[in-house]
Formats: sequence, structure tokens, C-alpha cells
Amino acid sequence: MEGGGGGGGGRSPGHCPALALRGDLMAVGGGSRLLAARYREAGCDSLFTYDCINAEKTLGNNGQDENPTDKGSDDILAFAFSPSGDYFALTDDSKRLILFHTKPSWECVSVSFSFRSVKRRCTSLIITAADDKILIADKSGDVYSYSITEPQAEGKLELGHLSLLLDVALSPDDQYILTADRDEKIRVSLAKAPYYIVSYCLGHKEFVSKILVIPNYPDLLLSASGDSTLRLWEYKSGEEVYCCHLSTICGPETTKADQPVTDDKGLQKMSKYLQDNWTVFEGFVGTERRYSSLYKASFDNMADYLQRQEERLKQQKKKRQEDLQRGSNGEIKKMKTEESSL
Repeated sequence: MEGGGGGGGGRSPGHCPALALRGDLMAVGGGSRLLAARYREAGCDSLFTYDCINAEKTLGNNGQDENPTDKGSDDILAFAFSPSGDYFALTDDSKRLILFHTKPSWECVSVSFSFRSVKRRCTSLIITAADDKILIADKSGDVYSYSITEPQAEGKLELGHLSLLLDVALSPDDQYILTADRDEKIRVSLAKAPYYIVSYCLGHKEFVSKILVIPNYPDLLLSASGDSTLRLWEYKSGEEVYCCHLSTICGPETTKADQPVTDDKGLQKMSKYLQDNWTVFEGFVGTERRYSSLYKASFDNMADYLQRQEERLKQQKKKRQEDLQRGSNGEIKKMKTEESSL
């Protein structure tokens, strides 16, 4: 299961379940289904469920209904809580942007469709601290912003990369947009003028899969990558502060199945929610992860090159021998002809 953790966001690589937390709120998405609850609120055991399959399939355009032109599988691609926890947004494979109120109770506020909202399939999204915009990163390398106060308004292009975007983040004051892509780059842009690039955080050797501005340390960024490293950055300057190679700290699992993982009552309650509703996600566990196709392919063709070179040398040697043999045969015939004429 993928975890969004304290950042409030989650992604479903392929169709695998993903988890997002914000304060006493939790949300789990897998396939087309979403489960949400207040796992730390005493006496609140209600569970909110939503299935993207049941979202409206048409939307009026200038007063007329119109079918979406790019119908997908309805699987949830990305979701996130707002920093305040008042809002929750998700996008699905049909390119719908779905917005929820979480307080006082969960409620679907709007469903925006592909031809009026999300331009391309989303890879990550985040909600501003001001609760006024949703930023969506997509597969084409662009970041669009969508108004929360006007959920049916067209998205606005904020910035673009030349590569597939995998994550987007914001500084706590909404002043900086941080984006991570397939080509090992983390870009820091000024939110008010996203064309202005403040810095690049460079150092990863593979795609950057996740970035997080650390709570309580607003000038520090944590990044995770397919190169099996976690890196800490002062992102405004692009300086790398620390690099942790996960292979040096990840050992064999020692926790036994019958041992409690935590004494935290809230986490125990969350675990029970998941266990009681695991059949909802069971069919999506173990499916192919989307990151497997993002690794750079390496080719070692030296052996093939040497083999082909050896074959060429053998052919050249054989040809020279044949030429010499033909030349010597010609000389012998010439000598015999001259002797017979005498």
C-alpha cells in the first residue's frame, strides 16, 4: 500500500491502494473506490465511501449534455487533503476532478469532467494552504491550477516540464511550486510567476517519485527516488543537505504477525477500518506498479560488438587466403602454358 502520510496526499501506482492522512482524517483509495474516516475522533465510527463508477457520466456544455470524449477505467489516480483538512480532491482515469467537503461531514461538492477540466491524466495533485486552488501535475509534464471557489472553471496552465511529472508540492506559504519529474530533476518555481525558476535540486540518478516539504521545517525538502535514496534539500538554493542510501538501513522484517504494531489507539482504529473493508481493495493488491517502467534502460553491447568484430576478422582472413590461393593457382597455370609453348 502506498502512503501519502502527513503530506495529506496519496497516489495509486497502477491500481494499488494508497493512503492519505491529515490531522484526524484518513482516506484510502484503490481501484475506483474511496474510503474515508476520522480515525482519531473518539466516538466517531462512521465510514464514508465513494465509488467513481457512480459519478455522473455527463455534464452540460452551454446547456447541452455531452458525453466525455476520453472515457477511462474510473480508477483513482491521485488524491489529497487540503492543509486545513476542510477539502479533499481526487482525480480518476476518466480525467474527472472530484472535490469533497470533509467538515462537518463528508460531502461531494463537484465533479468536473475531462472536456471542461483536467486536460490529461493526473500523476499527482495538491491543494493550496489558502484552500483556493488545486494544482494538478500530469503525464505530459504540465501543472494546471483549478479554482475551488469556481469548480467548473477551466484549468489554468501554470508551468511545464519536458518530461513526465511524478509529483507536485507547495511551500507552506504557497510561495513556491515544487515539481519532480522522470528525468531526475526537482524544479522550484515562483508561484506568482511560475515561468521564473528559482532553483533546481539535482543529484538523483533515477526518477524522483515523491517530494515533501517537511512540516515545521518550511525551508527543507525531502525527496525519494528510484535510485533507492532519500535526499534532504534546502530547496530555495538547490543545495543537497544529506543523502541516505536506503539499501544500507533496510534489513529483513522481524515483526511477527501476532505482535501489535503500535499502541496508538488512533492507528489501531485505522487498522481495523482497513481490515474490516479490505475486500474492497483485495483485488488491486499486487498489481503491477507504475514505477517499474520508469527506470533507465542500460545496455551492455560490448560482448556483441567483440563477437561481431571477431567474425569480421575471420571473414577478412578467409578472403585474403582465398585471394592468395587464386593468385597462386593463376601463376601455376601461366607457367604450365609457357612450358607447353616451348
